[in-house]
Amino acid sequence: MRYKNIDKELFIRNRKRLLKELKENAVVVLNANDIMPTNSDGTMRFRQNSDLFYLTGVDQEETILVLCPDFHDKKYREVLFLRETSEMIATWEGHKLTKEEARAATGIETVLWLAEFPRLFNTMMVMGDVNHVYLNTNDHYRTDTVVDSRDARFIKHCQQKYPLHRYERLAPIMHTLRSIKSKYEIELMQQACDITEQAFRRILKFVKPGVHEYEIEAEFAHEFLRNQSRGFAYEPIIASGANSCVLHYIENSKPCRDGDVLLLDVGAEYANYNADMTRTIPVNGKFTKRQKEVYNAVLKVMREAMKLLQPGTVYFEYHKEVQQIMQAELIKLKLIDKTDIKNQNPERPLFMKYFMHGTGHQLGLDVHDVGNMYHKMQVGQVWTVEPGIYIKEEGLGVRIENNVVIQKSGVHDLMRNIPVEAEEIEDLMNRK
Repeated sequence: MRYKNIDKELFIRNRKRLLKELKENAVVVLNANDIMPTNSDGTMRFRQNSDLFYLTGVDQEETILVLCPDFHDKKYREVLFLRETSEMIATWEGHKLTKEEARAATGIETVLWLAEFPRLFNTMMVMGDVNHVYLNTNDHYRTDTVVDSRDARFIKHCQQKYPLHRYERLAPIMHTLRSIKSKYEIELMQQACDITEQAFRRILKFVKPGVHEYEIEAEFAHEFLRNQSRGFAYEPIIASGANSCVLHYIENSKPCRDGDVLLLDVGAEYANYNADMTRTIPVNGKFTKRQKEVYNAVLKVMREAMKLLQPGTVYFEYHKEVQQIMQAELIKLKLIDKTDIKNQNPERPLFMKYFMHGTGHQLGLDVHDVGNMYHKMQVGQVWTVEPGIYIKEEGLGVRIENNVVIQKSGVHDLMRNIPVEAEEIEDLMNRK
């Protein structure tokens, strides 16, 4: 395992929290993600189902978790099914979890091979007084699924074989549980942010006119990997010059030119938990007067936005307040005229030409983590704060993003140690 062992108490606690939300005489089934194909006999790197990882910490394919808290035989109220290994599998693919290792990592006592799942699950369904069957789906509001997952295929199989049971959605419960981060999770996310910080400081010493965006991407990857991260939490945005105005620019192929800014939207993954940082730096180590004006305006908006985050805040109301703060800064920058605001289209206000995206999202096992954007913010949630100003006619885009934990009063900034002041960035870039 690349990262340090995670305390099994995290997963035991998570399962206990889930059980409290279930109806009586229920069973829960979660499947691992598939290993996705590329071309020929190639495959993508395996990425575990976030809900399954949240409840078990198992990072292995062909894994099933079954929870049946009211089952007659207490031994089978919590069962983990694993792919049975062999000498051939060990030779070609490497080590797979043993039953003993799985027990130690998850806190689940009953660990069986996958071949035993159909018989035991059938017993639960027909003789276990099970009425409610909780099955998992990817219900994220941004998802656009075009392939069937193992969970989706299992739902079809289950409903066909047991059509008269009452089927329940597990996703809303998992969204609520996963939205509130425990101290263990925040520690893992802090580790991801700390690795991101180390890489950013490396970049500040590396960037200069003439380097290519992909060379900078390589420097990030090197620092991430050498610090026990598996790499980028998401496709990195390394955007110089006019590319800084393209919100999801991921080509990362152009040379960085003297006098341009470089927008870096990157984050490290650690133990499946993610960081999500954005910084904007001058390619030559010195902001122009105009670049610094825009940069400091964005930084001010980010800091004012952080002050608004507290328990009870509703995201969309918060975002509207941030938009008004941004509008005031855009007026100061002479990008919009105060007199024109009275006659602007309320459906397309003037500030949206320069600030057209949201102020943030929840963060955790997924970069755009689960949780209801319409619900009030709660203590323990982790949010990104990421305002930006994009001036296409000047080829100048500035975004700054930190990750913060909602507390009873104020926020705890997980990226508090990552350089963000314009002067500090310039100083670090010009040190010999």
